[in-house]
Amino acid sequence: MRATLSKIKDYLLKHRHDPVPEQLKWLRRVLQGHMNYFSVPGNGLRINAFRTEVQKLWYKALKRRSQRSKLSWKKFAAFINTVLPRVKVLHPWPEQRFDVKYSR
Repeated sequence: MRATLSKIKDYLLKHRHDPVPEQLKWLRRVLQGHMNYFSVPGNGLRINAFRTEVQKLWYKALKRRSQRSKLSWKKFAAFINTVLPRVKVLHPWPEQRFDVKYSR
């Protein structure tokens, strides 16, 4: 998780002045891909922690765009919760997944 967050941080710092919709599109894809892979039962807290860290990194990058930034965390959180994918378990428990009966 630390390596992935480091790569996201590097990307956000390099693309800090790109338009926000472009950054948002990229972040959505990264978060959705992370959730598609790691979103198994029992891993919800870690996925939520990853999402929170990505939010913090993006907030920090956006705040550094200007010396007179008026972006507050409260305002940013209200925005981010509507545009980024929510954390949800996408894969079933193994006993549900492997208990499927195939008709032959």
